[in-house]
Amino acid sequence: MTGSEESPSFRLAYVPGVTPSKWVRIWNERLPDVPLILTPVAAGDALDVLRSRGADAGFVRMPVDDEDLSAIPLYTETTVVVVPKDHLVAAAEEVSVDELADEILLHPLDDTLDWEQPPGKPAFERPATTADAIELVAAGVGLLVAPQSLARLHHRKDLTYRTVTDTPQSRIALSWPKDETTDMVEDFIGIVRGRTVNSSRGRQTASEGSKPGAAKSKATAGRKPAAGKSTSAGKAQGRSAGRGGRSGAAGAKGGKPGKPRRRS
Repeated sequence: MTGSEESPSFRLAYVPGVTPSKWVRIWNERLPDVPLILTPVAAGDALDVLRSRGADAGFVRMPVDDEDLSAIPLYTETTVVVVPKDHLVAAAEEVSVDELADEILLHPLDDTLDWEQPPGKPAFERPATTADAIELVAAGVGLLVAPQSLARLHHRKDLTYRTVTDTPQSRIALSWPKDETTDMVEDFIGIVRGRTVNSSRGRQTASEGSKPGAAKSKATAGRKPAAGKSTSAGKAQGRSAGRGGRSGAAGAKGGKPGKPRRRS
């Protein structure tokens, strides 16, 4: 970790399609005195926001240039094709890229998929954003291949989506400036990775041997009682034996009396 000063708040950037609410809730439970400020950013601007210190960390889409930014890949998204509900594709559970070869596929300027060559037939003009492309799909201009989270984000009642196989997939990562790995960044990394409150990096957890009374119990576990001192078990046996002896004598005396002999 660096020695840079920490701000009294934690600024978290996130790109469209990412839902950080789960991690924000855990942060608020563990660090209630440090406000977490959410900053939505466009996918293409996210890395520049981190470099300019516009956020302490952010959920971004890979790839991430590791020269000045650290990144932890989190998950890979399913790729889907967005179509009108009455389109033939809607009747299938999934389709391949080859099955979309004769379709006009919209390729927005903010596309997050790393295509070598976008599939299908190109539209007359590229939409500026994914949101614009969704509107064009609803108008019947073409179809859109995108990460599933973006299809959900721009959901419309007249549209649906299906999984597309053999396509690039978008990966989400947590990223932050390498020279700004503060304690709060480490805390957030721990939350995202599912660490418990006592297992964050740099914090020691109490072991069994360090719990109160643990050393005492180990030290006395094999100790023998001193000579001349009876143990509680020995006392119990003595009491039991004493009771047994008395009960035996009582039994002898307590038998039925014999008949007196007649005098001759």
